[in-house]
Amino acid sequence: MADELEANLLSSLLDSDCIPDSSEFASSQRIDHGRVVGLIKSLQSDGLIIAEGSELASFELTEEGASYQQAGSPEAQVWNSIPEEGVAVTHAVLASPLGKIGQSKGLQKKWLFMDKSSTGTLVKRKVDSITDTVQEQLSKVLQGQHQEVPSKELADLKKRKMIRDVKRFTYRVAKGPEFALQRRKAATDLTADMLAKGTWKEEKFKAYNFNALGQPTAGGHLHPLLKVRTQFRKIFTQMGFQEMATNAFVESSFWNFDALFQPQQHPARDAHDTFFLTHPARAPICHVPEDYLNRVRQVHERGGYGSEGYGTPWKVAEAEKNLLRTHTTAVSSRMLYKLAQEGFRPAKYFSIDRVFRNEAVDRTHLAEFHQIEGVVCDIGLTLGHLIGILKLFFTRLGLPKLRFKPAYNPYTEPSMEIFSYSEELKKWIEVGNSGMFRPEMLRPMGLPENVNVIAWGLGLERPTMILYGIDNIRDLFGHKVNLGMVKRNPICRLGF
Repeated sequence: MADELEANLLSSLLDSDCIPDSSEFASSQRIDHGRVVGLIKSLQSDGLIIAEGSELASFELTEEGASYQQAGSPEAQVWNSIPEEGVAVTHAVLASPLGKIGQSKGLQKKWLFMDKSSTGTLVKRKVDSITDTVQEQLSKVLQGQHQEVPSKELADLKKRKMIRDVKRFTYRVAKGPEFALQRRKAATDLTADMLAKGTWKEEKFKAYNFNALGQPTAGGHLHPLLKVRTQFRKIFTQMGFQEMATNAFVESSFWNFDALFQPQQHPARDAHDTFFLTHPARAPICHVPEDYLNRVRQVHERGGYGSEGYGTPWKVAEAEKNLLRTHTTAVSSRMLYKLAQEGFRPAKYFSIDRVFRNEAVDRTHLAEFHQIEGVVCDIGLTLGHLIGILKLFFTRLGLPKLRFKPAYNPYTEPSMEIFSYSEELKKWIEVGNSGMFRPEMLRPMGLPENVNVIAWGLGLERPTMILYGIDNIRDLFGHKVNLGMVKRNPICRLGF
């Protein structure tokens, strides 16, 4: 049907060079004008025709006008209903709304007259025949021939609410530069077959639209952990801290445990808490100076710097075992040793990276997570300095209310757990751990006697879960994360 309509339109142009009114063409084809408009736009885009649109004023019948076009005008209907002898003015024919209008218009057109006698007033015919011009005019409007109706009569029909104005959009159609009786679809690609046969020479190719935007590319989305990590990094750098390199997930037991004065018999070293590597299982620590190894051995076995040590043999083979680091404090131990060898200077370091522990996975624990750590190294630092810097740090996080509780860590003394009041949760929550590094850890490295180191650490996942209202850590990190959550989560801005 569409092909037939297209052929008819193009044939009409071949015969007459122009179709002045697309709506008239639609009427001649007995189809909806909208279909013709769609075809015109399609042919125009291919250059077969040229179309110029215009808005024309027209009329259409109202519901009342349509009934009069079928049955006749009210005055004609009343005239036809009155017998030769006439009817009383109270007759049912004249009492209806149509009868009243018909009687009034009939009298006005002098088709009827009032005969008053002693027996009463009658309405009678005044002429023997009538021509219902109203019905004829309505028929012309219905057929789209309102131009043949005088403007005065059109105004009268509109006043009597038999017709109403309508706006009709139509097209004047003429031949285009690519006019043909049959549309030829333009090729979109140059194919190997065209090149081989040479048909590309006669082929018509569709023009490229270099202004088209094309398919939108999917942009990347930052994970909530990355957003919160960025905020923590800003806080540290604004406080004058330098970030430590944390790009080595695999660490030796020496830097992860021994250099931190953590005994080789400590439960944390057990395979139930630590991921040990099987290949390579060991990392020879020959790169560690012998004198430093001996000082570490001595402080573990016999003590020193006010300590009695652990009183058990210290084994190099145990220190050489490779593992996935259990904390980023292993990085801090390397940095402090490097600082001692290069010549002491006051320093502030921080790190934010992934650590691994062989723990049971549940809604609040994973076998891998992120640890945030801050370290300050200077002369004469005390527990008061640690409390002061913790208050400054957590106030910048938006957690100004702090409490401290004594705790135990193998490599810090004194040690404190940090609690803060959460406005989101309306309760006190543990937010980190802190302490002063032991002399048994610092002095073997070569740091001076009057130099102390304060440090604190906390997880990245828990504050992120609180900020984003996530209840299960597996919904935040790991293979069960919903990518939709990553795409839709808002920006993070901590309260500093």
